[in-house]
Formats: sequence, C-alpha cells, structure tokens
Amino acid sequence: MAVELVNLGERPSLVTTLVAELRDTRIQGDPLRFRRNIERLGEIFGYEISKRLAHSERQVPTPLGTATCQVLDPQPVLATVLRAGLPLHQGLLNAFDRADNAFVSAYRKHDGDETHFEVEIEYLASPILDGRTLVLADPMLATGSSMVLAWRALLEKGDPAELHVVSVIASEAGVARVRETMPDGSTLWVAAIDAELDDRAYIVPGLGDAGDLAFGEKD
Repeated sequence: MAVELVNLGERPSLVTTLVAELRDTRIQGDPLRFRRNIERLGEIFGYEISKRLAHSERQVPTPLGTATCQVLDPQPVLATVLRAGLPLHQGLLNAFDRADNAFVSAYRKHDGDETHFEVEIEYLASPILDGRTLVLADPMLATGSSMVLAWRALLEKGDPAELHVVSVIASEAGVARVRETMPDGSTLWVAAIDAELDDRAYIVPGLGDAGDLAFGEKD
C-alpha cells in the first residue's frame, strides 16, 4: 500500500473559497479572519477524516425510547507543528473535541543566508502513541522536511496504528516527500497543491508565511 493523497480542493466547494481568502493579500491583513479561516478548514478536514475512523454501535436513551447510533471510538491523537499549526490544530480539535493532543516545535535555522537552512526540532509533548490513530497537521507543506522530522520525533512516543497528515497548501515536492517517507497505508489530506518552490523554499503562489500572518512577524 502507498500513501493515499486526498485533495479536497479538486472540486469547487467551501474549501476552495476559504483557500482563496487565505491567499488574498487584500484579506490577509486581518489576522483574526486568517486564523479563523484556517480553523474552519481544520473542522472540514476533521469531518472528512472522521469517515475513515473506527466507530462502534451504541444504544442511546432518548426522551421517547432508545436509538441505535454509530459513535467515534476511540478518539485520535491530534499533533501539530508549532507555531503555524495552531489554528489548523484548533479546527481539528473542534471536530475531535475529546482527542488527546501532541505538539512539536520545528523551525528553520538559517546560517546567515535566507536560501539555506536546516529544520530544527526543539520540543515534543505527546501521549503514548502505540496503536493510536495520529493526525499530524501543519498548514504549509513546502519541502516536507518539517513534517517528516515532526513525524520522526513523534515516533519516540510509540508506533501509531494509523496516520493522517493534514496540510492546507502543499507543493508538489512536499507531497512527493511525504508519500516517499511516511508509512504505507497513511493518508495525506490537502486543500490545494501548488507546483513551485522559490529559492527560499516558500510555496509559489502559496500564501506567504502562515505563522507570521496568523500571529505576527517574528524576529
């Protein structure tokens, strides 16, 4: 089995409308709206992912009797890459509101040249992942290095039974990296795929720096 790619932006929908707003420089000046749009996409991703997860039958009492219902069981672990991943993580958490959570810090460490960098992992907080369903989210999948390193860091906490990787906008190179690296049977969820990376490894046309747009520029 290979890594399955699911692109929710292949058909016109609310997903493509939200992505258009995220890209639009006339709208990006409103950080609250930017964060909320990514959060809404997280909720949509969560709904779509939920269709793939295990459910169990439960008898639920109602005022007039008993209903046979299918309920999510168990909840996944939601992991994100700090800091840019927080709004997307919140959207997923809105969908999976009883989920356990994991956080990984990853950043580009430049050596005096904007075009050359290494991705550094500095922080990891996660429950034990053995046998769990892991949803790993980062809004931008450029080279794929941050996502792959975050995945490898999380493996210190155990071996998940199922992996879903979520990004809003991915480059073709990032998609290829994830599909080459992540375990067979995993699923990569995206809302748009762009063809190019510039000399700083930013996605083109992309939307810019998602972390800066959501939380302000960093030094």
